[in-house]
Amino acid sequence: DGGQLRKDIPEINSETGRKLFEGDIILPLERNALRNNSYRWRFPIPYILADSLDLNAKGVILQAFDMFRLKSCVDFKPYEGEQTYLKFEKLDGCWSYVGDLQSGQTVSIGERCDYKAIVEHELLHALGFYHEQSRMDRDDYVQIWWDEIIEGFAYAFDKHSDSFLDDLNTPYDYESVLHYGPYSFNINSNVPSITTKIPEFNEIIGQRLDFSRIDLLRLNRMYNCTSSLTFLNQCSFEYINICGMVQSGQDGAKWDHTLGKPGDEDHTLVGSCAERGYFMHLDTKTGHAGQSALLESRILYPRRKEKCLQFFYRLNGSPQDKLVIWVKKDDGTGNVRRMEKLHTITADGEHHWKLASIPFGVQNKFRYGFQGIRGDPAKSAGGIAIDDTSLTETNCPTNIWHIRNFTSLFNSTSKGDYIISPVFYSSEGYAFALQLYPHGRISSPYMNYMGITFHLCSSPNDGLLEWPAGHRQVVLSVLDQDPDVTHRMSLSLSFTTGPNQLVYGRNDTLQWDKPSITGSFSSFCNCYMSPGVGWNTFLTHRELHWKKFLKNDNLFIFADF
Repeated sequence: DGGQLRKDIPEINSETGRKLFEGDIILPLERNALRNNSYRWRFPIPYILADSLDLNAKGVILQAFDMFRLKSCVDFKPYEGEQTYLKFEKLDGCWSYVGDLQSGQTVSIGERCDYKAIVEHELLHALGFYHEQSRMDRDDYVQIWWDEIIEGFAYAFDKHSDSFLDDLNTPYDYESVLHYGPYSFNINSNVPSITTKIPEFNEIIGQRLDFSRIDLLRLNRMYNCTSSLTFLNQCSFEYINICGMVQSGQDGAKWDHTLGKPGDEDHTLVGSCAERGYFMHLDTKTGHAGQSALLESRILYPRRKEKCLQFFYRLNGSPQDKLVIWVKKDDGTGNVRRMEKLHTITADGEHHWKLASIPFGVQNKFRYGFQGIRGDPAKSAGGIAIDDTSLTETNCPTNIWHIRNFTSLFNSTSKGDYIISPVFYSSEGYAFALQLYPHGRISSPYMNYMGITFHLCSSPNDGLLEWPAGHRQVVLSVLDQDPDVTHRMSLSLSFTTGPNQLVYGRNDTLQWDKPSITGSFSSFCNCYMSPGVGWNTFLTHRELHWKKFLKNDNLFIFADF
């Protein structure tokens, strides 16, 4: 981020000198596109990624497409000569038309617009939506401070009648990704142009994490979405039907639908609600060694090949306990019975909830299953637990950094202090590590932000790899641990490595050359670590506690390179 605070759409666009409707919209000839069904898109929407786009912007646009597919029925496809399409270009700022003009139209993802939530914002405009604070009833919820708005930009705060906008029978949404932030088009950087009637939302409006629940409710209502494209299945085990999962109990062992209790809480609610908070549990204190129980999903019918099974698990029984994940496929005759082992998790002495992420591919109907195996009942003090499962037709994260006891780490560190991840490997074989600064980097002028940096590490693979490691995208995401995967508002930031980028302050060294050339030796990994590149303003302390980024005092960061 160049050490600077990330700018939002109004600030980026006001600097271009261009005055757009509501700050980032080019109006069609007919202004009421939201109410006119002829402006609705048919899916999949053809798209073009222009050569003018930065490489990172292209990657971020594809990430935004994946979010629409996961959370709605909106889909996209490469352009093949259709009359109507979206052309993404790097022009002057971040802006879009509203609705399908049926003649091809531009979405500008300009300088500093290459963030997932900004692309989602502009795509929602293209799909037919205006800004949240333009609603006719907005004065019931927010205060516009007209004297604090830059001269000539008051028009960006106009509100519109019900004949122009349709709220689709949904309440005002402070959390909408289409809401302006408090300092939009403001004169004084410390004085807001918008405040909320409920003060607690002053730091929420303008969030740029992801779609809100109401954003998705409106999108799915407008386009009559009855299901999403890449979401298959999830279960938090709160109900006795356990989401249609089944078990046979052939081996004498059985998964139990278990209510959490103090010291043995579930993952979904973490013991916060009386008489709620269930999970599935296999008692390994009883029975005999080698006994197992298989819990299987209902039969699922995929649309795409790639799958990502994620779930939380806890092994607090004997060191010999195992959790094996299986997929059961169609055997070619229509029967789902051909078993394939995907992954085995063994006890490691740690008795807290952990996250598993299991990729696999299957194109015909199938089930997935959890086989719990008793190790040594005489040495077991508990068993095997699973909770909050989800299955999506998306790519799994390559690497997961699980940070435990985060509150203690946060309280025991100061500005400039950092914690370092294990060494991870990309799919190509590049080694890297992350440094997380709970209170920000020492060089950062900003308060109440976490910082993060990405470092290449030397490894035995270096002699086989391409150097400098340019034209590759680094994607770092902080997981919102909401049990409903479609409602997660995870933070995701990315940058691409430039092959000619120089190490800061060193005009003779390429940033993405071998770490043994660019970096210094670290006893942490017994390797060379390159200078870090990342963000001073990764995640605010307020955001950290607003969504479910912290749960059971665990923080999960996904890292892909």
